[in-house]
Amino acid sequence: MRESTTDTPTPGRAELRPLPDFCSGPVIYALLIMASITVTVMWLAPNNSHGWRGFSVGMLFADWLAVVIGVALCKLRPLLMRLPGRAGYAGVWLAMVLIVAVGSALVHWMDAAMQMALLSDSTDDFVLNNTLIAALLGAAMLRYFYLLAQWQTRLEAVTQAQVSALQARIRPHFLFNSMNTVAALVRVDPAAAERTVEDLSELFRAALGEHSTRDGTLGEELGLVDRYLDIEQLRLGERLRVRRELDDLPDAFPLPRLLLQPLVENAVRHGIQPLREGGEVILRGRRERGDILIEIDNPLAGEPAPGGHGHGLDNVRRRVAYRYGPRARVVAGPEGDRFVVRLQLPAV
Repeated sequence: MRESTTDTPTPGRAELRPLPDFCSGPVIYALLIMASITVTVMWLAPNNSHGWRGFSVGMLFADWLAVVIGVALCKLRPLLMRLPGRAGYAGVWLAMVLIVAVGSALVHWMDAAMQMALLSDSTDDFVLNNTLIAALLGAAMLRYFYLLAQWQTRLEAVTQAQVSALQARIRPHFLFNSMNTVAALVRVDPAAAERTVEDLSELFRAALGEHSTRDGTLGEELGLVDRYLDIEQLRLGERLRVRRELDDLPDAFPLPRLLLQPLVENAVRHGIQPLREGGEVILRGRRERGDILIEIDNPLAGEPAPGGHGHGLDNVRRRVAYRYGPRARVVAGPEGDRFVVRLQLPAV
């Protein structure tokens, strides 16, 4: 028996994320907050002789430096990212310290040249004190960014492993039922059998991970759902009725692959299959205050099928939380005689 030589990515081999995006709003905001907190703490320190004027000048100077540092690191980021290993973080720290030192010397020179008398320290003391503060705070902030990058890398590796596991999991009952459907159609309706094989091929291509684990689009995922429902429609016949209310959804909206299809499969398996008379699966979608809302609605069977909705829903919740952040919501539960899964995904 030959062993496969194909390499597969593992969580342990995940690489460290690049430097923070210093052009982004959250990073600039963090720099401004750190600068403001530093000035406030120094002003509140015992034996501080500076009044409101000193506080205002210090706050203006610190925020100005924070903006200059953010803009400079934004421009230098492509160059710093070429440095090997952790040298990029060391380069960022050195750039921050140099900017503060040069900025402090420039501000002290301007204060003396314009005779504003806003600064009471000598040039050497002013530059040295500010440089030491920047060195300590810069090291602490970069340590935070470094640990955050490691955490995000591990989280991404775990999530990708879960997606890979989901893609590799092909439910035997679905495979056997689909193949039986194809076998029954070969002689009766060859064209329908051919379409079913094509639909099954697309489903297996997605399930086996031929596509990358990066985002697809909502249009692609809905197309995959339609192929799945076409196969189940041939098997269940009139027992399966599908209503689609999805006209308002943008096809280009980025969506993790195989996010909706397992939920629709759960709706058919646990809501339609146990009922002798079958039922209707409703797919709804709309935009609401900038968010994308998707609902999968199926009848509630008297007794839940083995396995329930739990595992698939937990997987979807983790993937949605990782991809879209805390604004996203996945809510599922009985509503009257129906079971509804509702996804709220931020459009930005």
